[in-house]
Amino acid sequence: MSPLTVIAYLAILVLVGNVILAGFVVFFERRNPASSWAWLLVLLFIPVLGFLIYMIFGRNSHREKMFREKEAYDRHVYYDYLFHDERSGEKIKRQKEIIEKGGRLIEEEYLTDLAYLHLNSGNWMTFNNSVTRFTNGRDKFAALVKDIRAAKHFIHLEYYIWRGDRLGKQLVEELTKKAAEGVEVRLLYDGIGNSTLPPNFFRKLHKAGGYTAAFLPRFLVRLNYRNHRKLCIIDGEIGYIGGFNVGDEYLGVVRRYGPWRDTHLRIVGDAIDQMNIRFIKDWNFTAKKGLVELERRYFPVRKQFDGIRTQIVSSGPDTRWHNVHNGYFKMINEAEDHIYLTTPYFVPDDGIFEGLRVAALSGLDVRILIPGNPDHFFVYWASMSYLGQLLEAGVRCYQYEKGFIHAKCLCIDGIMSSVGTANMDIRSFALNFEVNAFLYDADFTKILEEDFMRDLKSSVEITKDWYRRRRWWFKVKEAVARLISPML
Repeated sequence: MSPLTVIAYLAILVLVGNVILAGFVVFFERRNPASSWAWLLVLLFIPVLGFLIYMIFGRNSHREKMFREKEAYDRHVYYDYLFHDERSGEKIKRQKEIIEKGGRLIEEEYLTDLAYLHLNSGNWMTFNNSVTRFTNGRDKFAALVKDIRAAKHFIHLEYYIWRGDRLGKQLVEELTKKAAEGVEVRLLYDGIGNSTLPPNFFRKLHKAGGYTAAFLPRFLVRLNYRNHRKLCIIDGEIGYIGGFNVGDEYLGVVRRYGPWRDTHLRIVGDAIDQMNIRFIKDWNFTAKKGLVELERRYFPVRKQFDGIRTQIVSSGPDTRWHNVHNGYFKMINEAEDHIYLTTPYFVPDDGIFEGLRVAALSGLDVRILIPGNPDHFFVYWASMSYLGQLLEAGVRCYQYEKGFIHAKCLCIDGIMSSVGTANMDIRSFALNFEVNAFLYDADFTKILEEDFMRDLKSSVEITKDWYRRRRWWFKVKEAVARLISPML
């Protein structure tokens, strides 16, 4: 047998094996058909290498044992908290009774439905919250440092990215000082988002008594399923949630991005309990040391007042339902006047896409704002393909030109909003661990909508004429990106 014949047989064997593996791996996982076809193209046209890419990026780990165990543990923590804290159990019971009797949990009926949707996911409504929003990193981190310095009992932090730059070092120094004073300090960061951190970066913090943990750091087998959550809880009294990670670019001092525009919340009130439970679930799943017991001192009794009604909603491979996605979907489909969306990445699934299109066709004012200076160009081109279709339905689309906009904010009708870590894309809906605050308050929503209108003044509108005149090479990039968008 000649060498060429042997090579030909081997090539056929590899091709047949690749086809079998493609069919077995893709079709036996319950995934969106569009995602299945996208991965099949990769597997069939890039033999061997395509399979390796799939194993790194494409595996559906929602059914994997570790996530099933985390989901079961999270339910245990949640119900254990309710058992030990009669206040929360009574609040959920009262909220269900109000809704079932047709009471006015919230003034607008469709918002009552949304509140109940999240309630069924284990996210109860909190009534006494004072909320402050930040739109730039300098103000946000100045407030955070001030609150860290005033901490007396514990500091819990959870961030997707924690850079080893000036800001990252400054915050570690502040945390190290508090740990040396006897304050409990725990810092959870994503294993891939921080894979370039020096091995000894947290050495002084550890020496002072603080704890750190890396979420799923195994690179080759867990490149997907990142902990994209951003939380900080101080003494059970103050909580931070939103889009800012920790790094100099979030201060707007990195030339590549320019001024950084984001949205982050500082919350004081009962919503902090939900944020702390979220942290405890993630920390105890990840950490080997310094595990947290559900003790009363982590959930202090607070003064009751009539504040901003808030639900903290999390979703990811560790939740049964795509809770944040479902909240977005419900908001879009229940809107009656307008929908304002800011997102750095716009790769919606069919439900969200059709909801926005139908809203525009029904006469609602639907506006979408994305960055004009993208950090991920494939996602940008895919976003443009979706926006092009929405333009035909009457959706108004904009590109932010004053630096980089990273905010994840959805407002409807001037009465309800959501701010958090979840982008309007498939990755945030199904693959990443996310957490959002859903706020049922007209005054606060109007503040966010004023931010949105102010951002439009620093943006360029993507008109139908502009979109029709785009260059051929832009159309090619757009077509390729759209084809693989289910994998982005």
